[in-house]
Amino acid sequence: MVAAFAPTPQHTGMSLVADRVSHAFDMNDGKLQVLDNVSLTVEPGEFVALLGPSGCGKSTFLRLVTGLELPAEGSLEVDGGPITGPDPSRIIVFQDPTLYPWRTVYQNVALGLQARGILKTHRSRVDQALSLVGLPEFANVYPHQLSGGMAQRVALARALVNDPRMLLLDEPLGKLDSLTRLAMQTEIVQLWQRKGFTALLVTHDVEEALMMANRVLVCSPRPARIVAELKVDLDYPRHRGDPRMAEMRREILHHLGLEDSW
Repeated sequence: MVAAFAPTPQHTGMSLVADRVSHAFDMNDGKLQVLDNVSLTVEPGEFVALLGPSGCGKSTFLRLVTGLELPAEGSLEVDGGPITGPDPSRIIVFQDPTLYPWRTVYQNVALGLQARGILKTHRSRVDQALSLVGLPEFANVYPHQLSGGMAQRVALARALVNDPRMLLLDEPLGKLDSLTRLAMQTEIVQLWQRKGFTALLVTHDVEEALMMANRVLVCSPRPARIVAELKVDLDYPRHRGDPRMAEMRREILHHLGLEDSW
């Protein structure tokens, strides 16, 4: 087990504890097991990546953390209390921006505040969120006028406007071109550093996990189990040519059974 993460004094994030979490889906021919006895702890303000093959169950785990579903077995707690349902303190960003095409960028970002009935008194949050993602001048633009990277920035702003204490990232950069993806990796890390929330990233990109996270948890093929844990003790900003990065990449590929691909 790696050493505990030491959060910065300005962190605002929440802790997460998963204790022997298992989950399955009902299928026509029985149950499909997707999580198998997953236990982990995330410290307040930490950035943790869940890395594993596509379809192994990582995204299902995020859904359980959001409270959209409850685990079939085991327990999930944030700040010492059980997760019983969704809460604006835990916000998820998906691979697709899922913006409403008939709403402007401003209106899309404001949606959460509007749904909670607090938009009138918290309008400044929308402007602040758009500034955080570098899109203040696009407030009155519609989604079809945005590039893929800009649309994903709007999705991030829509999450950040709720001032979450935990940001759940479900492969949010998976559909972006390679150059935009690299830029967005840096921007998300900088947002995390400025805001101090806890971040939990799901990805199947080894380099992305190592570039962004304090700690990488490697998952097995479905049903997901945690088979390895690596502390990424590198300063930010990180460099892909760092020899230590190459060592950790090789170690992760070994745990994934892909060492011959190196």
